[in-house]
Amino acid sequence: MVKVEKTILTETKYIAIVTVLLSVLLNACFLIFRKWDYTVFLGTLLSALVAVINFLLMGITIQKALEKDSSDAKKMMKASQSMRNFGMLVIIGTAVSLPCFNTIAVIVPIFFPRIAIMLRPLWKKKEEEVIKE
Repeated sequence: MVKVEKTILTETKYIAIVTVLLSVLLNACFLIFRKWDYTVFLGTLLSALVAVINFLLMGITIQKALEKDSSDAKKMMKASQSMRNFGMLVIIGTAVSLPCFNTIAVIVPIFFPRIAIMLRPLWKKKEEEVIKE
């Protein structure tokens, strides 16, 4: 078992926090429009968990790839991405087909880590400004 670097854990924690916040917001939207039920909660929970685990596995793969030469690292990254995407497709596809999961609540949280990544520079700049002062 590889010891996971502190940076990967920190970034995964950030992704998890933003994913939880956006999941709460998604559930609140369902509540506001009076469409919320347990399937929304279950769908959001499953999808958010899959998204965060996918991000963590990507980070671990990057850590391992940095120890290899460039051609092996490239092959390793491509293989990892293919396996992670296939796994997500199977899990999300199965969840969408089951009546205990809301389809929208399953699909939308998969994109939350991307939103978190786009928002990350805003927090980084604020953290750097606080450190400089």
